[in-house]
Amino acid sequence: MKPQKALIATYYWPPAGGPGVQRWLKFVKYLPEFGIEPVVYVPENPSYPIRDESLKNQVSKDVKIIQSKIWEPYQIAEMLNPKAKDYKAGHFEKSSQQSFLTKLLVFIRGNFFIPDSRKFWVKPSVKFLNEYLKTHEINTIITTGPPHSLHLIGLKLKQQNPNLKWLADFRDPWTQISYHSALKLGNYAQKKHRQLEKEVLQSADTVIATSFTDGENYIKSGAKNVEVITNGYETSDFQNPTKEADKTFKIVYSGGLEIARNPIPVWQALKELIAENENFRNDLQLIFYGNLSEEVEKSIKEYDLTFYLIKKGYVTHSESINGILNADLLLLTNFPDEKSKGIIPGKLFEYMATENPVLAIGPENADVDKILWETAYGKHFSYNEKEKIKSYIAAIYQNKNLPPVDFKPTYEKYSRRKLTEKLAALISTLNA
Repeated sequence: MKPQKALIATYYWPPAGGPGVQRWLKFVKYLPEFGIEPVVYVPENPSYPIRDESLKNQVSKDVKIIQSKIWEPYQIAEMLNPKAKDYKAGHFEKSSQQSFLTKLLVFIRGNFFIPDSRKFWVKPSVKFLNEYLKTHEINTIITTGPPHSLHLIGLKLKQQNPNLKWLADFRDPWTQISYHSALKLGNYAQKKHRQLEKEVLQSADTVIATSFTDGENYIKSGAKNVEVITNGYETSDFQNPTKEADKTFKIVYSGGLEIARNPIPVWQALKELIAENENFRNDLQLIFYGNLSEEVEKSIKEYDLTFYLIKKGYVTHSESINGILNADLLLLTNFPDEKSKGIIPGKLFEYMATENPVLAIGPENADVDKILWETAYGKHFSYNEKEKIKSYIAAIYQNKNLPPVDFKPTYEKYSRRKLTEKLAALISTLNA
């Protein structure tokens, strides 16, 4: 049987680094196994906040990749202020700590680049892809955002090609994401963001959510069909683990950590445990793989933890996997506000695949809590549960050298291959 073709429009693609690229890199890898031939549409000259050249090796030579040039005016802002790359990715300093230039750039981003600074790629992409669709047998297009400008490409293609099946994949929410309020939006911009979001949600044949809460919110906003396909882990990354045996107690965090997700109760708990337990004081290591913001590092210093801090900086994906494999406790942080309970960081699934315990902190009733409860690979705490966090860390430290608990893992359904099987079935059903 001839495979179905699906065109995937994404901004993040190797050599882009960070979590934004992993989801569709893996979907594209496994889709052919389930009778779907992916065609990947990406910008020819993107401005990526971070790069990982090693990820190019994970793209099969058989994958068809098409490209067109993109103009990103936010590059001017990056030249004026190096931190602008962080703002483009949704990472902001506290408002009280922002310079006048920073506040101006954030205001411009939110009010003039709607929905984001890749908006100028929409019109040329629609023209380019319309021509491509005329000469290729493609019935399905998938757009993945952020950047949510990608969804506007899908919206316009759907309007011009009503028979085209369109799946809008929201890796993060649009107006519901916690940092949306930090964009200093005026009334017009606020209305425009919501109008465009509503059009996308109501026009897509299927909206794909990465969390249960987000899926519920999209239905409330008028999406006619919603499927939840979470992020996951790559099985091959964990088939031959090389765990190093030593006496230290490694608490490891993988990924960028900005001030808005600073887990102060964890630093408080560690400071108290160090004061109370000499062995813990001698064994502790606090290791970060990825960008640790200056503000978070300052707070770590305020709790007298600098001696235990090891900053690895940005590393390749394989190096970060090795780091979390050798952890004794894995730290996962989320924003403390209610709007963030639907955020499930992609690293959670890689954390679970190591079978090392996870300490997660975030809002109450979070989706992360549901998954950790289901799989029994860690505990989730709210920001007001410092004493419980402290007890959990102490218990993990106490049991470090004990034999692992013998139970069957329950995280296999979150493997990238299993999740791709679900995606392929969705594509096939739409085209039945």
